[in-house]
Amino acid sequence: MNEKIRIFLVAGARPNFMKIAPLFRAIQMNSDSLYPIIIHTGQHYDFNMSDSFFIDLKMPKPDYFLGVGSGTHAQQTARIMIEFEKVLLEEQPDILIVVGDVNSTLACSIVASKIEYLNNNKCHIPFVTRNKRPLIVHVEAGLRSFDRTMPEEINRIVTDSLSDILFTTSDDADDNLINEGISQEKIYCVGNVMIDTLETMKSDIHQCTITTQIGLVNVDYGVVTLHRPSNVDSLENLRDIMQVLSAISNKINLVFPIHPRTRKQLEKNSLSIPLKSNNRIKLIEPLSYKEFMKLLFESKFVITDSGGLQEETTYLGIPCLTLRPNTERPITITQGTNELVDLSDMEEKVNLIMEGNWKNGSVPENWDGKTAHRIVSILLGQITTM
Repeated sequence: MNEKIRIFLVAGARPNFMKIAPLFRAIQMNSDSLYPIIIHTGQHYDFNMSDSFFIDLKMPKPDYFLGVGSGTHAQQTARIMIEFEKVLLEEQPDILIVVGDVNSTLACSIVASKIEYLNNNKCHIPFVTRNKRPLIVHVEAGLRSFDRTMPEEINRIVTDSLSDILFTTSDDADDNLINEGISQEKIYCVGNVMIDTLETMKSDIHQCTITTQIGLVNVDYGVVTLHRPSNVDSLENLRDIMQVLSAISNKINLVFPIHPRTRKQLEKNSLSIPLKSNNRIKLIEPLSYKEFMKLLFESKFVITDSGGLQEETTYLGIPCLTLRPNTERPITITQGTNELVDLSDMEEKVNLIMEGNWKNGSVPENWDGKTAHRIVSILLGQITTM
């Protein structure tokens, strides 16, 4: 290879940044043949939901910031597609790497699958020259909740169907892809890039002082994160959740970094006032990655509807109560520390945790901090054989 292979790394929302960071570093370690270009779509644009993560993760500023902002799913996806197409045609990368399941993942995959490079002077691998589009790579492929009312599920299914190479976190994801008719030759089970970031950042996380700043030194507490529409957009559901959290706080302190979507709904429905008056529930702004992980490291348990937190708690051995009827990460239940809960049994589950009666999990195979290196090694092998 006489020319460097140019790789787009797309990030749009908070979870994406932790996934592209180890990939960026692994690509840089092969800088003789690979050249990374970071695209930030601007799907999350709040400082603590976006910029602070680049600072924490020691990543350079994105090469391109598309600034698409919020909107309905259709509006946001359309804006990303329009702006991303311009960059794709200008740069004509050899490889597009998308991660996770947000609207940016879907939108950029669709654009890349339909693009036609009219001038291939910038492209340096046979696949691009032959197909007149970049190689599409999906990291964290094959996850399925089997619930198509979740927008993320649609994003996962469509992105996987368009991708040329699919990197998975566990064997069940491989099975999902194969059952959908995707060739096994495209699928590689490599582990979890989120764990790469956690391992790389461990020292910085331990040195973080956020627990001191918010008065949690030598205090037992649980962490709460909620943002999914099914939990926070319904007034009835949100009110019921807050009542249960209030009851739990009588037994143990809770720390609640509030997602902007959740804060909006709490304030809109006048539910934030009783929460603020409860000194056993700490309502705080969204945290940077380093701050949040410090909070997580020292917690007794987590109540969440997040996907990534199910994985991180499993890796750390921290009990996780997922307030959802399903999960696209079943390995965190069958092998890890996670359980699905509803409001009727959440207090009981917290009691079990506090009594020391929670299950002992184990770390899934290849969740070892080396996933990004495996991905880049496979990509290099693919390029040389094309």
